[in-house]
Order: sequence, then structure tokens, then C-alpha cells
Amino acid sequence: MLRIYGSSHRFCDGVTRRDFLQIGAFGAGLTLADLLRLRQASAASTRQSPRSHKAAIMIYLPGGPSHMDMYDLKPNAPAEYRGEFKPIPTNVPGVQICEHFPLQAKMWDKLAAIRSIVSVDEHSDSLVMTGYPERVNMVANHPSFGSVISKLRSATSANVPPFVSLRGMSRGTEPGYLGIAHRPFTPGGPGNANLRLANGVTLDRLHDRRTLLASFDTLRRDIDASGTMSGMDSYTEKAIEMVTSGVVRDALDLSKEDPKVRERYKGVEQFLTARRLIEAGVGCVTLSIGGWDTHGKNFETLKRQLPKVDQGIANLIQDLHDRGLDQDVVTIMWGEFGRTPRINRDAGRDHWAPVMSALIAGGGLKMGQMVGSSTEKGERPKDRPCTVQQVLATIYLALGIDPAMTFPNGSGRPVHLLDDREPIRELLG
Repeated sequence: MLRIYGSSHRFCDGVTRRDFLQIGAFGAGLTLADLLRLRQASAASTRQSPRSHKAAIMIYLPGGPSHMDMYDLKPNAPAEYRGEFKPIPTNVPGVQICEHFPLQAKMWDKLAAIRSIVSVDEHSDSLVMTGYPERVNMVANHPSFGSVISKLRSATSANVPPFVSLRGMSRGTEPGYLGIAHRPFTPGGPGNANLRLANGVTLDRLHDRRTLLASFDTLRRDIDASGTMSGMDSYTEKAIEMVTSGVVRDALDLSKEDPKVRERYKGVEQFLTARRLIEAGVGCVTLSIGGWDTHGKNFETLKRQLPKVDQGIANLIQDLHDRGLDQDVVTIMWGEFGRTPRINRDAGRDHWAPVMSALIAGGGLKMGQMVGSSTEKGERPKDRPCTVQQVLATIYLALGIDPAMTFPNGSGRPVHLLDDREPIRELLG
């Protein structure tokens, strides 16, 4: 059994969720060529493909960020609700956000927020990554958003993986019934070794190994007259090309970026890595920043973390605009739920599923607005309540993917990507 570890998070339920992937006996033997072969076989049954240049960046805030202290401040609420932070105006008249988001405030015409999302009380990224809570996914195995993109891009991806997770692996990033071929590539895991030549192996030695491989293949062709080996050779060639081309390896190497740009992203380098991966042709990148399970010292924690989020978002979105990618790349940032409007005795906020907020940008969606609102004390949606699935349906549409499309599950039964497929019309314009 191979266990690939990612980042770890300890939440209030006492369980340390170290993101990991366990691969059984067959999976442990998979080579890069095997994965490419699996993806090609999987893509053969795909009925629809999005425009190849469309892409998504999904930023996950693990633990549940406080909606009351980011994009949905309540300055007129009683002190035990409104908290310590003050709202500031943005460059869009009538729109205010947290004082610790000054960079976003200056560019709100390039951003939008949804403030009336109804969630579930569950410490898991499964809901926002798949549209279904973990208790459902443990049985139904719905695929993650990135795995769907991988499924639809498998036939067109050449030297880059279609789905990259910079935050390791979790149930939420799993491909479910789409199959192992659509798990994300995780640069922090052993899979990263597939992007470089082994220690001491030069290109000349690699050529010798290819020659040796060809000789074995010739022998096997004599045994296997069915033509299967000629098909396998093409996947071996693709695997070698992915290693030697260095496209993804270069994207992950931030030393190749302009030093002035690296300075802008100092402390939030994952945002820069995500941008570089998207430019390299990756279809979906997920990342995370900070820990947001703030049952105590909520404001002390957010004073440290919100400026980092502001820095990362502002630089990422501005760079996408400067590179002409803002219409093709959709970015979303959210956590699993909001936090209690009333501050507790430990200066913290507890879990609050009735309403949460999400930031969204790009993808040709209508920016410079706030969609929906919560009640005066931030307790529940006041107008325009929406579900996580509706947000995901909107993102799928921005990528040219029909959220009503179906894939066969493990039993061969066609299953829709989402049950609630009504998009957020205000964002579609």
C-alpha cells in the first residue's frame, strides 16, 4: 500500500485530517504511461469537451472562514455581532468589504462576492469541491470539480496534467466514479519525481533505456500478435515527452519568474504557482491558505491571515487581467461554511452553516457586484439564497461545461454532475 501525504489540518472535532491518497496493490504499480493510458480509455466515452483554453482556480479556506469579517460586515449590528473590523468602500459605488482587504477594494470592478450561500455543518472540502457533502459522497462517490475537467480534457492534454492540487489530496479532490485516471497531480507528493529524470540519468542514458525498452517491445510483439503493444508504445512515448519537455516542471519552478513578480507574491507563492500552471495549460488548479476554524481568537487570527489573502487574490487576479486571461480563467475562493454571527466568550466564532460567502472572479462572468445578502445580524440569507451546487453550476457554464451532462457511475447508471443545476443568473450577466 502506498500512502501519499499532503498538508494536515486539525479542526475543532479533534480529528487531524492529513490529506492523503491510498493506492491498493494495482494502483501502486501504475506508471506515468499507465495513467495516460487510463485517461485515454476514460476519455473515449466522453460526449462533450469544453473549450481547451478555459480553466479554473479553486482556493479553499479550510475550517470555515467568517463571512461576517470578510465580505459581509454588519457595522450597524450590536457589538457582540459586528466584531472588531470596519468596512471600507471599494471602487464600485455602494460596495464595502473588510478593512483588511484594501487591495481588493481598489479592484472590486474585477471581483464579485456571493453572500447568501447555504451550506452544511461538516468539516470537509467535499461539498464545495463536488457539490455533495461527505456523508453523501462516502456512498455515491461524486467526482470533484477538477476531476470532471480532467475527464473532459484527457484527450486534449499533451504535456501537462489537466488537474493539479497544490494542497495535497483529500476526499474532496477524489475522482469518485470517474476513476483513478482523474486524480489530481500533486507536486508535493512522490508523483513529482515523474517530472524529472532520475538522479544520474542523462538524456543519453534515457535514449539507451528507450532503445532497451524497444528491444523488449519487439520480443513482446512476437508473443502478442494482437497489436496491443503498438498501442502501448504511444502512451510510453507520451509519458517520456511529459518528462523531457519540462512544461510542468518549469511552471513549478518559481525561480524562472521575474524577481519583481516573486517579491509581490512573497509569502503567498501558491497563488503565483497556480497562475503559472494555468498559463502552462493546466485545466484546474486547487490550493489552500491558512486555517479558519476560529472558535477562539477569531480577530487575532484574521488580522494575520486576511492581509495574506488580500495579497494573493489581488496579485493573481491582476496578473490574469494583464495577461489577457481574465475572460477564460474563473477563480473562486470559499470554505465549507460560515461562522456564528454572535461572538463567543473566547472572542471566537463557531460553525454556522445557514449562510456563508464566496469570492469569484473572471471566466467572463459579471464582476463588480455583491450577489445576495444576509439578515441584519448575518444569521441567514435575506434575499437570493443559493446552494453550493448552483455556484458550481455557474462555474461549469463559465467553462463551457453543461452541468446537466451525465457520466456512468460504478454501477453503470448515468448520473448528472449536479442535481441543482440552476446557475446564478446575476453572474451570467
